[in-house]
Amino acid sequence: MQAHWLEQAEADLPAHDDWLSPDEAVLLSRLRFAKRRADWRLGRWVAKQAGAACLNLPRDPRALQDIEVRPARSGAPELFVASRPAAATISISHRAGIAACSIAMGGGSLGCDLELIEPRSGSFLADYFTSEEQELIWREPEEHRARLAAVLWSAKESTLKALREGLRLDTRCLAVAFDTEATHEEAAAATRPCSGLNRWQPLRVCYAGSKIFHGWWSSTGELVRTLVSDPAPLPPLFLRACAASEGAPA
Repeated sequence: MQAHWLEQAEADLPAHDDWLSPDEAVLLSRLRFAKRRADWRLGRWVAKQAGAACLNLPRDPRALQDIEVRPARSGAPELFVASRPAAATISISHRAGIAACSIAMGGGSLGCDLELIEPRSGSFLADYFTSEEQELIWREPEEHRARLAAVLWSAKESTLKALREGLRLDTRCLAVAFDTEATHEEAAAATRPCSGLNRWQPLRVCYAGSKIFHGWWSSTGELVRTLVSDPAPLPPLFLRACAASEGAPA
């Protein structure tokens, strides 16, 4: 599976909402809290841009109105064009004023996640990580633990989205690994470099001891990105979005 990745910040949003469909404009008006409105709006913008880029559709405001993101019964986002399901699978994530959309043509399971690198308590690790994952984290030098925990947590979040379950599942039924042949020290060391945005490193997540999702992670600064899918994805390709002031891609 070839997955694509698009990332946008709040500064990339247009000032007006003429790119939203009438139904989306109504939904936006019903959101009471400013942060929820901002996240929803940014998520729709990045998903529409990603969908237009992969489906070779125009990206002027009128054309973007025809591209909609609708929730499935599970709550997972689904892409529609002119009120018909698009031949694409998408996943959306928000974090700290940034939104990402992963998209792949055709069927399959897909999930993506953005995560900040920040300290996590021992009780958090005990509640959400397997004993093997906790051991991997605690073996790390203190300065590397937050990054490793962020990658592991983000990979779990991506897999929960691919399963269309969200946090309804116990995250300890998901076991993240970087290399099944690696020692603890080698696996942890895989997360230490601060990779460039265009570099991805492989990971895998085992669900309930049997189902395997393959994926990738990348990190710049204090942000971690992960993507998993079934079938296994190639390294994600980064898409270019239009600036808010552009009517079509350059």
